[in-house]
Amino acid sequence: MNAPASPLPIVILISGRGSNLQSIIDAVASDMLPVEIRAVISNRPVAEGLQRATQAGIPATVIDHSLYSDRAKFDQALREGIERWQPGLIVLAGFMRILTAGFVHHYQGRMLNIHPSLLPDFPGLRTHQRALESGCKQHGASIHFVTAAVDGGPVVLQARVPVYQQDTVTTLATRVLEQEHRLYPLAIRWFAEQRLRLDSTGHAVLDDKVLTEPVILTPESGTLC
Repeated sequence: MNAPASPLPIVILISGRGSNLQSIIDAVASDMLPVEIRAVISNRPVAEGLQRATQAGIPATVIDHSLYSDRAKFDQALREGIERWQPGLIVLAGFMRILTAGFVHHYQGRMLNIHPSLLPDFPGLRTHQRALESGCKQHGASIHFVTAAVDGGPVVLQARVPVYQQDTVTTLATRVLEQEHRLYPLAIRWFAEQRLRLDSTGHAVLDDKVLTEPVILTPESGTLC
């Protein structure tokens, strides 16, 4: 499909240092990504990514989850904070909050997440440690549409990295993060160019073909886990 005439408005949600945020900012600045980052929202006031946004001239907002009595009230505040920017896509870039089913349903098909494992392996936290403990020969990162199932939405794109015998959590995480920075701008570009979507049956579709398995950006030989 042809790219839209105007950039796709997006809002990026973060909780921490914002290295994936930075990769998206850099891709936009290099004219490699046809989007307009309208805002960056963090649930943590001390998130380093807020400074990255400010330095790039992007509005940065804090909606502190600790100020809300329950998850639903925080999600309502977050939704209101997002809606003022009228985004076509919500990008979760290290956003460490589980979202309610109602929130996810509202943005169904318009919300992507990045996860540091080869989903469906190792959803949740401590992915690098778990990969090492499991004796996997490959590890990596995944981009998926967000659904109510935590890290359980249709996976669109993955990159694999080898796991070496001498690896530590730090060395493995560093190798995976390099691939994350390649993956996210690409998946967002596909969505912005109207090549990627979630169909009415909940399947990811790329170039009018249902993805029965994710696109692999960096295939590696050998067994997985």
